[in-house]
Amino acid sequence: MAGRSLDKVKSAMSEVQTARIKGSLSAIQLDVTNEDSIQRAAQHVEEKYGLLDALINNAGVGNRDSDVKTRMQKCMDTNVIGPAVVASVFRPLLLKAEKPYSIFVSSGSGSLTRFAENPPSGYSLENGEAYRASKAALNIIAINEAKEFGTKGLLVFPIAPGFVVSNLRGTDEEAKNGWGGAGDPMVSGRLIMSILDGERDSDVGKLVHKDGVYPW
Repeated sequence: MAGRSLDKVKSAMSEVQTARIKGSLSAIQLDVTNEDSIQRAAQHVEEKYGLLDALINNAGVGNRDSDVKTRMQKCMDTNVIGPAVVASVFRPLLLKAEKPYSIFVSSGSGSLTRFAENPPSGYSLENGEAYRASKAALNIIAINEAKEFGTKGLLVFPIAPGFVVSNLRGTDEEAKNGWGGAGDPMVSGRLIMSILDGERDSDVGKLVHKDGVYPW
């Protein structure tokens, strides 16, 4: 498990461990907006494990600042540039694995077709274009990786986890619960596990969600 704050990662790891999961967990500091941090994390993984079976690019922020440049820069730095650098730095370790998976946690809000033809009610959020644009850009990062490295055995999946309970919108209870509309994050977890278990291999390179595939 990785994150900007090692203390928060360790706290989250402790919560997961109370569920008596199979296997083991370890914590590592990684800030996707800091390339030195990314390089150190990759070096640690290489020295300790030698390869990487799966990379889950889950870093993400939302920003609805009134200043357009501020909100665009914040979302692009964390949601697009960071994951692109992480994917590039860790890719050599992935390609050493027998069946490597590269998962980008995107969003259904990054689907241009959905937005243009049948946008959900959440699309009406004021100043929400920065987040949506960043997820559309992240989809391109994933598509490009799939096209370039799929022939080398890398299975790339951008995923739409759904509108679930999360700190993405803020840390107060109302924001975390999506003002009463957020679902169970375990649904997102099961989606990722189904990918890692090979159950969604037929959808490789597509924007997948729990019930199927979204159009680009």
